[in-house]
Amino acid sequence: MTPRVLSGIQPTADSFHLGNYLGAVRQWVALQDSYDAFYCVVDLHAITVPQDPKLLTARTRIAAAQLLAAGLDPDRCTLFVQSHVPEHTELAWVLGCLTGFGEASRMTQFKDKSGKEGADTASVGLFTYPILQAADILLYNADQVPVGEDQRQHLELSRTLAQRFNHRYGQTFTVPQPYILKEVAKIYDLQDPTAKMSKSSSSPQGIIDVLDEPAVIRKKVARAVTDTGAEVVADEENKPGITNLLRIYAALSGEPVAELEAKYAGTGYGGFKKDVAELVVDTLGSIREKTQAILADEPGLDRILAHGATRAHRVAAETMTQVRARVGFLPPSS
Repeated sequence: MTPRVLSGIQPTADSFHLGNYLGAVRQWVALQDSYDAFYCVVDLHAITVPQDPKLLTARTRIAAAQLLAAGLDPDRCTLFVQSHVPEHTELAWVLGCLTGFGEASRMTQFKDKSGKEGADTASVGLFTYPILQAADILLYNADQVPVGEDQRQHLELSRTLAQRFNHRYGQTFTVPQPYILKEVAKIYDLQDPTAKMSKSSSSPQGIIDVLDEPAVIRKKVARAVTDTGAEVVADEENKPGITNLLRIYAALSGEPVAELEAKYAGTGYGGFKKDVAELVVDTLGSIREKTQAILADEPGLDRILAHGATRAHRVAAETMTQVRARVGFLPPSS
């Protein structure tokens, strides 16, 4: 039996950024060939912080279109929108009733986000976010979950809740294992190369968006912060800006950083930055064009997502039928 993977991405911006693409999306595409892959646009997670409703609708389609443009194939994976499968929230309630308050309060993401904004302003949804994430995973009995280091703690909660439910009510859920994504060097902010590229903390000029126009990408790379020297070498401490650009080049080209250092020895920053920019433009250009074409056919995109939701719902409904029976919920009379 083909092992199953599940992962999701939030529709909280008008474009994925380069870090999203390299760290997750590009690797999801590869997993379609060897796994029964389920991928969802997690719009329920997006509303843990205030969202403009019209913008959320638009961004949900934009996120799905980018995933398709990057190479997700609806015939080789199940691509759907989280809120289109209501079993996600139903299972989240059941799992929430098995989760200790102290257990949930130790989740680092809540502590980080509430620490910035203040615990009094943080929503209950933000607090219970990891429980909904556990429901996303367990609902499909995913064997493996692609995770980066920042999500490892949330996956551990999913494993704990699966084991706790199985112990209390009988074998129901697959206990998921982490699928450690192929190591991709962290992509840093072009304007602050000591900080990770991030929609929430980077300036617009520090982020390369997947849907940026070529001229915008070239300008951002040309203006990327570097040191006063002229040597194209990786040096985390003294040359974080050039090191970041080398990482980007290496990740997109597949050439090791050491080979790039040799290639650009004695050439200076100008030519190197121009080559980095062109490589980014070439890589992202086709994704941007395909995304625009997919979004231009909104009914077609919605049909793809509806088809994915139907496939996802079949699996989710079967899981919830078992969960309801094991918990002891009275089934509706026919």
